[in-house]
Amino acid sequence: MSVPCKLERSLLSHEEYETIRLTHHPAIYHVDIAELEAMRPRLRKMRDKERTLGRQRQREGRGKAEARGASFPGTAEHASERKQVFAAALKRLNNELRRLHNLAARTAHVEAARKALALHRAANFTTNPPAGANANEGMVPKASTRRRKIIAGAKIGRVSQATKVAQAVRDARSG
Repeated sequence: MSVPCKLERSLLSHEEYETIRLTHHPAIYHVDIAELEAMRPRLRKMRDKERTLGRQRQREGRGKAEARGASFPGTAEHASERKQVFAAALKRLNNELRRLHNLAARTAHVEAARKALALHRAANFTTNPPAGANANEGMVPKASTRRRKIIAGAKIGRVSQATKVAQAVRDARSG
């Protein structure tokens, strides 16, 4: 369940809210990747701290554990809600980092595909013109202007191989 921004503001201190605010919709697009990566461990640490406080309070309430330390901090009143806020911020942050990573990968793939297509198209045409006719050489075949055809390696020798296979089948039948 999502938590409204006003409730987040009421649950968190000013410094915590400023960190969380950067993970919301319009602001997260203006933060660079390095800062987002640096924010991730801080949010995890905040979430884990609140989770620990919340679990300790639950155990104390059930009578399964003694109170730890002198007292809880003032923010421990709403530990589960605060944990939800930090978890949601972490989820938004992870989604944005994943989106940026996929965008960079897609851009790299498109550039590589364009480069490969350009290389493929360039290979179909002869790049250097023939030297031309020289004196005293007699008749010279005229250079072809047709495109060079590239035969796949898998197709070379396929006819002779098919003949060998057919002959082997006939030999096995008659023998």
